[in-house]
Amino acid sequence: MDLQLAGKTAIVTGGAKGIGAAAVRAFAAENASVVIAGRSPAEGNALAQEIQSAGGRAIFVEADLCKEADCHRTVEATLKAFGRVDVLVNNAGRNDGVDLRQSPERFMASLQENLSHVYTLTHLCREELCRNKGAVVNVGSKVSVTGQGSTSGYAAAKGALNALTREWALALAMDGVRVNAVLPAECITPQYQTWFDSLPNPAAARKAIENLVPLGRRMTTPEELAAMIVFLSSPRSGHTTGQIIFVDGGYTHLDRAATHDHAKWS
Repeated sequence: MDLQLAGKTAIVTGGAKGIGAAAVRAFAAENASVVIAGRSPAEGNALAQEIQSAGGRAIFVEADLCKEADCHRTVEATLKAFGRVDVLVNNAGRNDGVDLRQSPERFMASLQENLSHVYTLTHLCREELCRNKGAVVNVGSKVSVTGQGSTSGYAAAKGALNALTREWALALAMDGVRVNAVLPAECITPQYQTWFDSLPNPAAARKAIENLVPLGRRMTTPEELAAMIVFLSSPRSGHTTGQIIFVDGGYTHLDRAATHDHAKWS
């Protein structure tokens, strides 16, 4: 299926690794121009070069998106390179484990890292998105609806992301801009693999997580998240807005009776 993204430009934050990198490759495969924004120059430049070598259009912008000036610079670089913004994928963020034991200052810093750039970039891209009847896709987390018990800052930021998805879908509807959210649960990203590798038995830990996923007893791949992100960014989903879509193999909402036989690990 042609997703009708040729000639359009997408900004993907946190686009050098994991879900973001998969989304970048998926946009490039649809002949869109892609801006990879984030703090990983080695991976980001390599990914941009990979796409350019295959005949695609991509640039990497090294940016600490917690800084408003870097958000401005990202949008400016996009317009200079490609002349337009059609899609904004707010993917950057991390589960930093800031919980109730941490100081209020740490909590606010977590919100700054996981949420502030989402507002700033959407604000800065608003005119371009309205001009081009574009799309925003926010990448959230199942933690926003399930809780985790050990990550107050991240949970608050991702909960706000769900709320902003609905708020902005309404705010921008009259301008023809669609806003949706994609929520992973257990997706095998480099960050997740690093956590596995820190445990005494990584293979057993991964198997235990996989057994919690009803569909296929496996973790979601970044490519599966990317496919939904790109579809929601495309004119093929032209009447879909304000939706919070879980790409999680049924992890979040299906009955836990389906996972009663999972193995305990240590």
